[in-house]
Amino acid sequence: MQLESMYQEIILEHYRRPLHAGLREPFDAEVQHINPTCGDEVTLRVTLKDAGGEPAIADVSYEALGCSISQASTSVMADSIIGRTVTEAMAVGEEFLRLMQSRGETEPDEEVLGDAVAFEGVSRYPARIKCALLGWMAWKDATARALAERTADEANTGERA
Repeated sequence: MQLESMYQEIILEHYRRPLHAGLREPFDAEVQHINPTCGDEVTLRVTLKDAGGEPAIADVSYEALGCSISQASTSVMADSIIGRTVTEAMAVGEEFLRLMQSRGETEPDEEVLGDAVAFEGVSRYPARIKCALLGWMAWKDATARALAERTADEANTGERA
C-alpha cells in the first residue's frame, strides 16, 4: 500500500505542477486530441532536432484540460521523452501503452518508464485508460506529422532539415 501511495503522490504532483505546460514556439507540428468519452483535451506541440543523424525530441509543450490523470500523464510523458531520440521515445511510449493494456497484471519496466510507472493502478480501470493515454497519443501523432514534414522538406531541398 505504501508504493501505491507514492504513485498517487507522483500523479498529484504532476497535476498540481505540470512540467512543460504552456504552448511554446518554435514547433514542428501541433495537434489537438479529445477524449470523446469524458471531454478531456490536449493541444500539443513537438519540436525535433538532429541528434547525430537521427531525429530527437527537442521540446514538447502543451495545453491540457481535463482530469488529473490526463493532465499528469501528459506532464510525465513530456518530461520523460524530451532529449531522447524519436526511436527511444517511441520505445517509452510503447512500454506505457503495454502498461495501460496490462490491466495491472504485468510488472511494469520502471527503468524504461520512470515516473510513468505511477500510472500502473490506472490500468485496472478501463474508463481511465484513455485519460492516461491522451497526451501520449497526441505526442505520437504530432511526432509523425513532424517527421513527415521533415521528409517532405528533405525531398524538396535535397538536404536534411
